[in-house]
Amino acid sequence: MAGAGVKILNKRIRSVKNTQQITKAMKMVAAAKLQRQQGKMLAARPYARKLTELMQQLASKAEIADPLFEVRPVQKRLFLVITSDKGLCGSYNMNIIKLAHQAVDRSVADGVETAVYAIGRKGAEYFRKRGYTVFASHEDFGGDADSSQGKMVGDTAVGAFLDGTFDEVRVIYAAFVSTMTQKPVDQPLLPIAPDAMDGADGEGAGQDYIWEPSQAELFGVLVPLYLRNRVFMTLSEAFTSEHAARMTSMSAATENAGELIDALTLQRNRERQAAITSELLDIVGGANAL
Repeated sequence: MAGAGVKILNKRIRSVKNTQQITKAMKMVAAAKLQRQQGKMLAARPYARKLTELMQQLASKAEIADPLFEVRPVQKRLFLVITSDKGLCGSYNMNIIKLAHQAVDRSVADGVETAVYAIGRKGAEYFRKRGYTVFASHEDFGGDADSSQGKMVGDTAVGAFLDGTFDEVRVIYAAFVSTMTQKPVDQPLLPIAPDAMDGADGEGAGQDYIWEPSQAELFGVLVPLYLRNRVFMTLSEAFTSEHAARMTSMSAATENAGELIDALTLQRNRERQAAITSELLDIVGGANAL
């Protein structure tokens, strides 16, 4: 029986070691993706800050009417929910989905016609299975944001707002705080609120510019650029959070596997020692009987 126990423990140790190799490889892949996506996000921030600064200047210097700034009575609301396509990233998806679920339910309880625009397979599947209206979904981004994806998502949201399909668009995603911390947030996207552009550091708030061409023409060009850039930065931050969460989760899984291997190895050694002691006792007992 003792020998059989040692064989079972050896099999378990080999199984856990194989799992540990997988989690370690996934941790390294997630770390590489995190570095690449975080690099994109950091590289895009100066452009986003300057664009926001120009928008602040234009909005404060000129009375320009733009449909994307139009505040309407909210009868139909769209939630842009950004999750991951794959799992194994700890509580990342569940925290976002929990916040989105609560927000959608509150919107429905207020008598507002509500739909979900899902970025990521996890969020899309969750809301579809529970009978919520999924306006559109993208389930093939793979945790990688680029400008074309930001344009596609932004154009879809803007089109639905401008044609009156929805009176308000909000975005729910995990804001990147640090490698260890990702904070789910619910923010307005459309209509563009003047205070939404206060996210810049305001370095150029006191400066004045000579505008060429006119402010109205620039405003018409910069508003779509600002919105697309904001969507891109949101996607980039969400995917950076995803890779950070997955790397942290796989790192913890690798450490737990190591601890389990140590515990199983100790148990196996005790079983083996007990088996050797039992055999020695049998031999000594047999010798004494002679």
